[in-house]
Amino acid sequence: MSELLLELFSEEIPARMQKRAGEDLVRLVTDALKEAGVEGKNARAYATPRRLTLVIDGLPDKTPDVKEERKGPKVGAPQQAIDGFLRAAGLSSIDQATVQEDKKGAFYVAVTEKKGRDTGALIAEIVPAGIRAFPWPKSMRWGAGSLRWVRPLHSLLCIFGGKTVLFEVDGINSGNMTRGHRFMAPATFAVKDFADYEMKLLDAKVVLDASKRAHFIHDGAKALAEAEGLVLKEDEALLHEVAGLVEWPVPLIGRIDDDFMSVPQEVLTSTMRANQKYFALHDKAGKLSNRFIVIANLEAEDGGKAIVNGNERVLRARFADARFLWDQDCKATLESRLPKLEDVVFHAKLGTVRQKAERIADLAREMAALVPGVDPNKAELAGRLAKADLTSGMVGEFPELQGLMGAYYARNDGLGDDIAQAIAEHYAPLGPSDDVPSSPLGRVVALADKIDTLWGFWAIDEKPTGSKDPFALRRAALGVIRIILESGIRINLLTLVEGKGKDLLSFFADRMKVHLRDRGARHDLVDAVFALNEMGQVQDDLVLIVKRVEALSDFLGTEDGKNLLAGYKRANNILNIEEKKDKATYGGLPDPACFAQDEERALFDRIEEARAEASHAIAREDFAAAMSALAKLRVPVDAFFEHVTVNADDSKLRANRLKLLAQIRAALHEVADFSKVEG
Repeated sequence: MSELLLELFSEEIPARMQKRAGEDLVRLVTDALKEAGVEGKNARAYATPRRLTLVIDGLPDKTPDVKEERKGPKVGAPQQAIDGFLRAAGLSSIDQATVQEDKKGAFYVAVTEKKGRDTGALIAEIVPAGIRAFPWPKSMRWGAGSLRWVRPLHSLLCIFGGKTVLFEVDGINSGNMTRGHRFMAPATFAVKDFADYEMKLLDAKVVLDASKRAHFIHDGAKALAEAEGLVLKEDEALLHEVAGLVEWPVPLIGRIDDDFMSVPQEVLTSTMRANQKYFALHDKAGKLSNRFIVIANLEAEDGGKAIVNGNERVLRARFADARFLWDQDCKATLESRLPKLEDVVFHAKLGTVRQKAERIADLAREMAALVPGVDPNKAELAGRLAKADLTSGMVGEFPELQGLMGAYYARNDGLGDDIAQAIAEHYAPLGPSDDVPSSPLGRVVALADKIDTLWGFWAIDEKPTGSKDPFALRRAALGVIRIILESGIRINLLTLVEGKGKDLLSFFADRMKVHLRDRGARHDLVDAVFALNEMGQVQDDLVLIVKRVEALSDFLGTEDGKNLLAGYKRANNILNIEEKKDKATYGGLPDPACFAQDEERALFDRIEEARAEASHAIAREDFAAAMSALAKLRVPVDAFFEHVTVNADDSKLRANRLKLLAQIRAALHEVADFSKVEG
């Protein structure tokens, strides 16, 4: 068994493409090898800005021998058919074929054996084809060649079993040579296997493994921060991006001019992150520090002083632009920006952002009455101004700051912290793990924004279909659900969506099911509660739905719950069979005068008591008490099925007993549709 080492050396590969490129390289080569009957072990890829490397262990030195059988005509077939078979099978005489028999008779069979070939020769065919077919998101041509690659490709290293695999791609010949760091070790050197390759690269100032580079960056940046009594702002995405920009990471610390510290810290961190790929530092209290971390790609003779000075100069220019935008934006109030929103289209069929802002304001005022402690006037104002920062220069430069900048402008306008916070939070939550708005006013404005969006797209019939959701409506609905549940807000969704789209409530129900399942709720219990909508018991108070599901789960975990469920399913199955057979529905109360056995009367009396008790408990939203009331049915239900024959010969008696079963079903349907419960 042998090792394959492949390196594709080029100009700088964009950091965002490196991970996917490694995965594609593994897939292209391993799939081609498998198709030829060859499989290795532990195929893995590595990427630096200038190289894409593949290693596969445990490859056989030769491909396996292959035996093929080609079935021919029957023995005694016309000579023309036999001649055609010989040509197709590559045989010169029919004597070279064997004769095999099956149910239909004797047939000629050509048996050919293909000897395995050298795996190195196979690799020499596979790699050039894979390079030419490589699926880069963007690629280029250079010079006079025809090859397309992400950046100009300079060299190819390919070693199998310690030997160089020779091939050529667009004038580039493979070999066993590579090179190290562009500046600190540019000379070429030969390698013999992966261990030798990785060690020599490290000596040549190249850390091959991206995860190791990220580790060095994080630890080095953290140490520099701690030496200054500061805290590194954790940023996993930036960390991995920077790891894709350097081959030999060297963290350095720079300083921000104090003059710029009056600019909102989110602006400064966004500028550093987006434009310069710098890491921000905070003090112990969480306030942005006037220091930053830059990752150099070499060890400078002066310890990095010139590099730091250069980056500080670049950052000063960036921050000067940001401060100019901030100063200019502060000259206009949020209120004065509203007319400009008329020039921003929200959706061709739903009008401008100004029109949406007015809808949010109206809805926020209406919803303020549902959330204790929210001033309707402030809710209306915050809703109207929530989108006003979209016309600011700062948000135009940094779209990710929308909402946050609105909060700064609101404070600058003297609108108060509560309105500013509501504007900052109204987009939340953006994802399933993001925090919901922390203030009551923020929750109201966030709900108004998301519900207006859902209303609008439902009204123009632009709903999510399959995996397509271009307007993130599923995310908006999930945001509404999370805000309501995590804040305990009591809202009847049916009232809110009435007349806005007949199936919008169903959409909320589907999203709610997904949310509860993700939180660990049993899917069948969620379905059992939502099925009450089909029975005319509208379930649109999300807080109560969760209470029902939790109470149902607790109840079915008890012995009484399990046994009562079994009794319900038995009653329901009998009813379904008999109603289908009789083409009738056994509703209404049974006639006590027709009871022939004590167990019938005992069950009837207990159902009436349990149902009344459960109804009262549900009315006061005590679902645990409702379940407890239903649990008392267990004994009389068990006794009924043990001693009473439902399908009696007397038709009147049979119908009365079927009505009694229907009463069992109706009693349990007070809290959920138990037919949806598994078990």
